[in-house]
Formats: sequence, C-alpha cells, structure tokens
Amino acid sequence: MRRPLLAALLSAVLAAVAVPAAADPIPDGPGKGLVPAYVGAPASPEPLAGRPVPANPHQGPVGTSSMHADSYASDTYPFMGPLGRDPQVLGEAKGGGLPGLCSTVTFARRTGLIVAQCTRGQNLTLRLIDPGTLKDLATYELPPRPSTVQAVFSLSLDTVFTDTSGGAYYYLDPQDRAVLADSAFHLRRFAHEKGPDGDWRFTVTDDWDLGAHLPHDCATWTNPWPKGECDPVTAVGPDWNGLIWWITRGGRVGTVDPGSGAVRMTRLAGEGIQNSFAAAENGVSVVSDHALYRMRAGADGTPEIVWRQPYDRGSGRKPGQIDQGSGTTPTFFGDGYVAVTDNADDRMHVIVRRGDDGGLVCQVPVFGSGASATDNSLVGYGRSLFVENNYGYRNFFDLPPGGSSVGGVSRVDVKPDGTGCETVWTSAERSPSTVSKVSVPAGLLYLYTKEPRKDLIDAWYLTAVDVHTGRTAYKVLTGTGKWFDNSWAPVTLGPDGTAYVGVVGGLVAVRDRE
Repeated sequence: MRRPLLAALLSAVLAAVAVPAAADPIPDGPGKGLVPAYVGAPASPEPLAGRPVPANPHQGPVGTSSMHADSYASDTYPFMGPLGRDPQVLGEAKGGGLPGLCSTVTFARRTGLIVAQCTRGQNLTLRLIDPGTLKDLATYELPPRPSTVQAVFSLSLDTVFTDTSGGAYYYLDPQDRAVLADSAFHLRRFAHEKGPDGDWRFTVTDDWDLGAHLPHDCATWTNPWPKGECDPVTAVGPDWNGLIWWITRGGRVGTVDPGSGAVRMTRLAGEGIQNSFAAAENGVSVVSDHALYRMRAGADGTPEIVWRQPYDRGSGRKPGQIDQGSGTTPTFFGDGYVAVTDNADDRMHVIVRRGDDGGLVCQVPVFGSGASATDNSLVGYGRSLFVENNYGYRNFFDLPPGGSSVGGVSRVDVKPDGTGCETVWTSAERSPSTVSKVSVPAGLLYLYTKEPRKDLIDAWYLTAVDVHTGRTAYKVLTGTGKWFDNSWAPVTLGPDGTAYVGVVGGLVAVRDRE
C-alpha cells in the first residue's frame, strides 16, 4: 500500500511539468520566457596560479576520471570551461518518465565517450553517453539501494537523499574501466566496447565480492525491516600503490588488492562516513562525522591510521547537510595541505592541516552567524580554496517554488609562508547544492545557481565567477522547474570545454558556440 503513496507524492511534486520520455529533451517548468536566458558578458581567461595536480598512476587522467576530478579531490580541471561566448544549452532526459539524475560524469580517453552513473526512478544505471548529443549508447542496470525500499515503507524520502551508496563515487582507471561498488556488495570493473554488431556495451572484467567482509542484512521488498546490520560501500578509489580503497557509511575502511583479490579492513568505531576520500602520494585522507584522518596501507594492505584530528561536529544536522559532521570530501592542495570544513553551530570553519603530521595551519570561519553549512567538497588549487554555503537546502522535494539556499561562496587562501589563512573574497551567489568546479586556465569557478523569486519561478543557471575577484562573469539559463534542480549533483567540465550538470531530469550541457 505504501508504494503507491510514495508514487503519488512523486507525482504531486512534479505535476507542474510534462513527463519526459527516454531520449527526449528535459521539459521546462513555468516561466522560462519570463527570466533572462543570459546575464553578464563573455569572460577573458586568466589562469589560477599553482602547480598542476599530479596524476595518480592507477587512475585515469587528471580532470576526467571521478566526481571530484582527480585523486586529490581538487575539483579543478587543467582545461578550459565555457567562457560564455554565445553559449548553447542542451538537455537530455535520462529517467524514462521518472527522475533520471546523473550523479557522476567521467570521460574515457580512448573512446572520447562519457561514462556516467545516473538514476532511473529507484534504479541506478551506468551509462555510456555521446558527449555531443547526450544520447545513450549503452546502459548497465545496477542493483537498487536498500534505502529505496525503506523510503517507500517509511514514507521518508530523506532516507534516500541521505544515502551516498550505490555507485556514484566510482572512478575510471587508466584503461577507461569504471571501478564501482554496487549495493549488492560487489566491487566491479566495467569496460566498454563496440561489438561486431556495431552496438556499444558494458562488460564486467573483474568482480570482487565484499559480502563476506561486510554486514549485509539489508532491506528488500519482502523484508523491509531486517533485524541485522546493512553497511554498503559508499566510495572507492585507488591509492598510489595500486590498492583499491573503499569506505562504508558505518565507518569501515578497506582495501582490495586487484592482483591477488585479498581484502583487508579496519573500522572507525562509533563513527560514520558519508563522503568520499582523497588519495595523495603519501596516503589517503578520510573524514568521518567526528574526525579527519590520514591513513596508509600496512604491509598486508590493512588500512592504518597515521593521524586523527577531531573537529567541531556541532549539536545536530543542519539544513544543507546530510548528516551531523563535515559535509566535505577531503581535498589535498598546495604544499602538502589537506582541507575540510567542520559543522560548528554558529559559523562553519574551513580547516587546513598539514598532510604529513596533521598540524593545524588554519581554522577560518565562513558565512553568516547561524546560517552556514556545506555538503560539498572544497575546491583546492595552489594556495586557494573555494567553499560554498548550502545552508537551507535539503533536497529537490523540500525546496519550495521560488526558494533557494541562504547562499554565499568564499575564497580562502593559505598565506605564502604557511602560517595561517585569510578570506580573499565572498560572493553572494546562491549555489544550493552543487559540487562547484574550477577551470584552472580559464580562472573561472563554475556554480549552479538559483535566486529566490516572489513569482515562484524556479530558474536555474550555470554561473561563472572570476576566481581572482569573486565577481560574476556570466550566467546561462539551463531551464526552469523541478526537473532542472541538480539535487547535489556536480558541475563537471569536459576536455572539450563543455560544462555538464546532472539534474533531476537527466543531464544538461553548456558549451560555447564561438
């Protein structure tokens, strides 16, 4: 009985727009002709200073191979993004009449195609996409998440929106294979190839079953409330020695040796992990809902703690985060630094530590009193960090028509001598929930913004901000209505200069015509 109730809720939320079919443009909601299609002027490139992000030898090229662009989780790209020169907007529905949000977009070097993880209603799908047309070339259905079952039976959509498992945090290896952990506790490598019939397809080249190492008494349609523990993998990534690391929401951290298949694991007792992790030459950085860690693999591959530094996790979950704790994936940047944010009650802080020993470099408060939170990774390059304020956004269901987040985006720099940090600028732009990105050669920070409107029009814009001054260069309207809400999906820059945004309806691309 409860599944129809949830379906009715979905229908009510999306009733204001037409339902897109597969391989169709994403339909707009009301008011598109009443809002500007373009604001500002084309930008002139001015690169951001800093050393290039090094390439992890066991991951695809920098800027192409994961949600956060690279092994450092820098969220920066070594190629141009759109400069706003006569921009073209293209959208493609991916849900077949249901929400079809593309959470992660990566780029295969050999074929030039997009490999993406998207939803199709309750199901998760690996997709091979033509970057020019956004049409699907191949799909692979992934197991549904147990949280979907519990959301239906509890009538709590928050259960789904706070679940980061299922495969969004995957990566491409140097052979363009997607390395992904699914909700059935399997870690797999997926290759893509064109068959003799001329059709593209995904093939599983490797499969490691983690079920023997993790509690997996998970919700099913016939048993929605099992008595045991269910702790699926939320993120995977390689260290610089070739081990595949994985983490779970329940605080388990493990490795798989792809050569031998050996699995090793440790647990951060009493702590949870909701975000991904970063890997540098000297180890892996993980942030739990209590502390920031640097870890490395022991001789047998077991994750070991090098240092642990707690942070202020506040007194509860804020509107704008999915749990009580840091909302950021750790970011390596600059001269061996690692950065996260905390969850302090009054004002959130950007925290920078030395990667080698965990020593504190700075702890800088950002945004206004009583209204600061982020659930997105910091952008880090050179001495600079960029942080956005997601306070007030929970998910696309809860965001009222014409509403937005409190907003604010700041640049925080480490001082040249490494003795502290300073806030360089703060923009008032409202980027409710996106993982923002920086094009290093363009010197532009790309946001996905929405301003509050009394006429209740939901107008969504790809917005480019000058990294040097904090001034907005231009905005391009991607669409109006709930289907264009990105609901925590990132901006992704492609090697050809296109900006992609996963939205509730599917995938949007913005590219310069000139």
